[in-house]
Amino acid sequence: MDGAEPPAALTLPALVDGAELVGEFKNSGYREPPELVRLPNGQLVRLPPLLFLVAKALHEHRDLAGGDAAAALDRVAAAVSEQAGARLTGEQVVYLADRKLAPLGVTTYSDGTPAQTVKADPFLGLKFRVAVLPESFTWFVGGLFGWLFRPVVLIAMLAAFGAAEGWLLTTRSMVDAITTAIMNPVSILLVMGLGVASCAFHEVGHATACRYGGVRPGVMGCGIYLVWPAFYTDITESYRLGRGGRLRTDLAGVYFNAIFVLGLTLAYLQTGFEPLLVAVLYVNLEMIQQLLPTLRFDGYYIMSDLIGIPDLFKYIGPILRRTLLRRPADARLDDLKRWPQVFVTVWVLTIIPVLLLQLGLIISQIPALAEKDWWMIRRLAAEASAGAGALELITSGLQIVLLVLPLAGVALILFGIARGLGRWAVRYVRGPQPQA
Repeated sequence: MDGAEPPAALTLPALVDGAELVGEFKNSGYREPPELVRLPNGQLVRLPPLLFLVAKALHEHRDLAGGDAAAALDRVAAAVSEQAGARLTGEQVVYLADRKLAPLGVTTYSDGTPAQTVKADPFLGLKFRVAVLPESFTWFVGGLFGWLFRPVVLIAMLAAFGAAEGWLLTTRSMVDAITTAIMNPVSILLVMGLGVASCAFHEVGHATACRYGGVRPGVMGCGIYLVWPAFYTDITESYRLGRGGRLRTDLAGVYFNAIFVLGLTLAYLQTGFEPLLVAVLYVNLEMIQQLLPTLRFDGYYIMSDLIGIPDLFKYIGPILRRTLLRRPADARLDDLKRWPQVFVTVWVLTIIPVLLLQLGLIISQIPALAEKDWWMIRRLAAEASAGAGALELITSGLQIVLLVLPLAGVALILFGIARGLGRWAVRYVRGPQPQA
């Protein structure tokens, strides 16, 4: 045909520069354990064993690039066939590279086109992430606190934390401490500052557990979770560990929060400064929040690593279609072992009503929150015109921000739901698209 482009020259696909073939995902909940590949951006990709063998063979035969591409592909196919116990041809290697591996960012295409950078966008994941501290810092700080994971020290710390919690809850009045803190703007700022410090120390715990387990933690930084500012530590490398190592890494943040509580308790014993008790209560609430399995907090990852399924949220759709719409089981569910499949089903059927209830409660509070925001803004303006001090203005401003954030979060969540429903409606109206 006139004007038709000539067919692209066939080349031997290659593993992308900087990618690493990690190997089997240990203690997984899949019937056929997936293999892991680490992309140059640090993201892990899970591959079926056959695809992993293809990527491995392409990498091992990379020296054949530049020669006869068809002969090189046949050599790769023979190597994969020998290891997989199934006959594979060079054309099938091209198909798997172009349709499976290259779209995931693992290999180049067979025409030499480089793979596009794949960036994960998990449901309810952390957004707008900014790395603040480099890997060298997390490696250093992980070594600095590694002794806290020695069994004798860990047991002693947990016992001391339990004793401190029992003493504070049975002998101290939190109501009086909260009243004292509220009446003093400096105390409010101190409690909020200690809360932020506790969150940062929480992330140090994750980094320390990674290094203690023998893998390198990534960068530390901050981002936005739903609407709240949040710290994070890149612990992707923990997937090289077995189940025990991953669970230790998941629980390390809350463990370091407990150590932080011990420090606050000792400071209170030395000073008798009651706002420190409010800070203890604040950190305890942080720990409870982190252990909740509803959103992507530590409790979610603990459950995920217990059953060996990295992303539980992606099974919400298949499980709802099977249980509510009575449709045949999705292939993704069939890939799971029996008890992880049951566990994920129970989690989904529990989590959906809980999330809807939480969203409903938040939406029901919107009028009260808006009224409270308006009242605080007017009070802040009145105090500013009356010559209020800087600390009072800063404290009132922070309170307004904390009241506005839930409203913004609800708006973003509702916008995301509406956009998702709109896209689903468009796909439903258009119907199945013809295959190219």
